Amino acid sequence: MKRIILAAGLLLGAMASATAQTTLRVGDQKGNSQAVMEAAGVLRDMPYKIEWKEFPAAAPLLEALGAGAIETGLVGDAPFTFAAAANVPVKAIGAIRQSQEGLAVLVPRESHIHSFEDLEGKKIATGRGSIGHQLILAALESRGWSAGDVQIVFLAPSDAKVAYTQGSVDAWSTWEPYVSQEEVLFQSRRVITAEGLTPGIGFQVASPSAIRDKRPELEDFLRRLTAARAWSLTNVSAYAETWGKLMNIPPAVPLNWLSRAKIRIAPIDDGVVADEQKTIDLYFRSGLIKQQLNAADIVDRSFSGAIAKGAGL
Repeated sequence: MKRIILAAGLLLGAMASATAQTTLRVGDQKGNSQAVMEAAGVLRDMPYKIEWKEFPAAAPLLEALGAGAIETGLVGDAPFTFAAAANVPVKAIGAIRQSQEGLAVLVPRESHIHSFEDLEGKKIATGRGSIGHQLILAALESRGWSAGDVQIVFLAPSDAKVAYTQGSVDAWSTWEPYVSQEEVLFQSRRVITAEGLTPGIGFQVASPSAIRDKRPELEDFLRRLTAARAWSLTNVSAYAETWGKLMNIPPAVPLNWLSRAKIRIAPIDDGVVADEQKTIDLYFRSGLIKQQLNAADIVDRSFSGAIAKGAGL
């Protein structure tokens, strides 16, 4: 009888332990975070479960976060700003720094367009409030042009790809890995990149409820993601191979993207806040958002320690 009671007690204990394991619901874009974490081997021995949810762009990811379908995810500064201005409950808990060569306005190989100036009066596809939209606005402003000097056609990435391929638009302002896919697989050309035009920052974001209720999981996830990104800087081929398999895309595409991107995780500091304020100000000047936000109000600096641990600092 004692053995039966002991066995039952152990079984109940095991069941309670399994039940107690929490799940962190993570939004990803084109296998971005999942692939690098798998390639770096940082997803072993997780004290909680990760439920990955894939999104084609930041806008639907942020919508899902606002609806409570996910708790954290990776987005660019432009859609993050757009969402915050729309009162989506979201905070930036970590920054993503990378080169801006992969944020670009593309034209088909056979196009007679060779510069952004050639796009005056032409149609450019991009997502409303996306980093592609941000690039167009920044390029217009840098030239003293108005928004009406080009025709912006707002489309989701899949629809933009169709319109671009069929010639319904003259150009496509988009981001990685779409840029590398077009360059490598279809020989599209970049007529302008975001280098020197936009801050070039992304964010790991989280809902306020997740920050409150799942802080240990978020801190651990950020630590592992930071370590994975640091590993990827010297292991581009291995990361590209894992990403290619996950997305079922030829390895030449991620190699093109990752070789120039140099993606790394950074803590939310004064420089990050200042860069986010630049994006806010650009969107406010352009009339894309109606309220002037304070960047310091939509970030959370308290995860810097977790990022420092992941970076080995």
